[in-house]
Amino acid sequence: MQQTPELIRSELTSLARRAREASLFLSRLSAGEKNAALTAMAGALRKHTAAILSENTRDLAAGKENGLSDAMLDRLALSEERIEAMAKGIEKLVALPDPIGKSEGWQHENGMKISRVRVPLGVIGIVYEARPNVTSDAAALCFKSANAVVLRGGKEALNSNAAIVATLRGALKERALPEDAVSLIESTDREYTKTLLTLTGEIDAVIPRGGAGLIRAVRDLSRVPVIETGAGNCHLYVHSDADLSVAEDVLVNAKVSRPSVCNAVEHLLVHKDAAKAFLPRALSAMNAYGVTVRGCEKTRAVLPEIASVTEDDFSTEYNDLVLSVKVVDSLDEATRHINAFGTRHSETIITKSLFASAEFGAKIDAACIYTNASSRFTDGEEFGFGAEIGISTQKLHARGPMGLNELTTVKYLISGDGQTRGTPPKK
Repeated sequence: MQQTPELIRSELTSLARRAREASLFLSRLSAGEKNAALTAMAGALRKHTAAILSENTRDLAAGKENGLSDAMLDRLALSEERIEAMAKGIEKLVALPDPIGKSEGWQHENGMKISRVRVPLGVIGIVYEARPNVTSDAAALCFKSANAVVLRGGKEALNSNAAIVATLRGALKERALPEDAVSLIESTDREYTKTLLTLTGEIDAVIPRGGAGLIRAVRDLSRVPVIETGAGNCHLYVHSDADLSVAEDVLVNAKVSRPSVCNAVEHLLVHKDAAKAFLPRALSAMNAYGVTVRGCEKTRAVLPEIASVTEDDFSTEYNDLVLSVKVVDSLDEATRHINAFGTRHSETIITKSLFASAEFGAKIDAACIYTNASSRFTDGEEFGFGAEIGISTQKLHARGPMGLNELTTVKYLISGDGQTRGTPPKK
């Protein structure tokens, strides 16, 4: 039975207010108390692996029946190894410094003491697609940073997400900690998402994690501050002096290791002076992994067997075994193309030239810029943040992989002994 908008708003407001109480409780916990709870959450995931996998099997069966691509099914799928990785991800957070309460201070010339102290954002709403591991990562990151989280996962992973959240809440309950620190919206009614995005005063920030369509919809509908993450229309540029063996290795890794994720390469740009030597070996490498390759006219002059690329291809995040290729006349043309079609996520140059690398880094507008390395390293864990809440592609507050510090803000504590400012003279 479909709920009325009024009932949905009432339900979500109540959920958000319980989350607020949980966040205030968490903000008073010591680092040791939070770490003990996180350790218990990791242990609970291991203990309930079979139950989680059973629910994930239901989601996978439904996904196949509904025609999800192999790449999307891979994003959805859990295994004992992936659940173990989720548990280890939580345990890595335990080893990281607690950001809450970190402070720096100075003294005003009048003797007042001023401290800037790091505090949680409060209640964070996370809207994401069919990635069950995000459920665990987001809950743990928010918990360590003393934020309560309201999760809104994709309908394709509903059973998996529910099982994971029930497991984490159970671990909190066993330690007499507020279960409402981690909440999941289980209805598949889209009205719940729309309403969540309008709960100003109840939700402090919303973080969308998924494709460009999801991020755009959240940004356009939300009245709550949005931290944009996720969309990864990433490029690999092979410069004229590139080591072609390095270029091939990086291309294969960045394109095929996990084509469904946001840090995978979608588009290959090749300098005209390297095209004849590199394009045939690139196509051979892609064919070995079943990648469909499309190219511009200059590319097809070298590789006539491939299909033509369209203008829409260049703005598409495939999340699949598809690669578009463009031959460019210069580094400047490559950077202009990337800035026009990229999503400011992760961009790569293969070059032996320090000058070309510096030019690429200076001209490209992106959160992460690589020289002679795979964009697949754009990841909170790889950057030493434990897990990540997402890859921020905006410039305000946070950019790049978002770890614990990016889930905090500051407040100022000022201590005096009667100081006043600008008291007007008595009449």
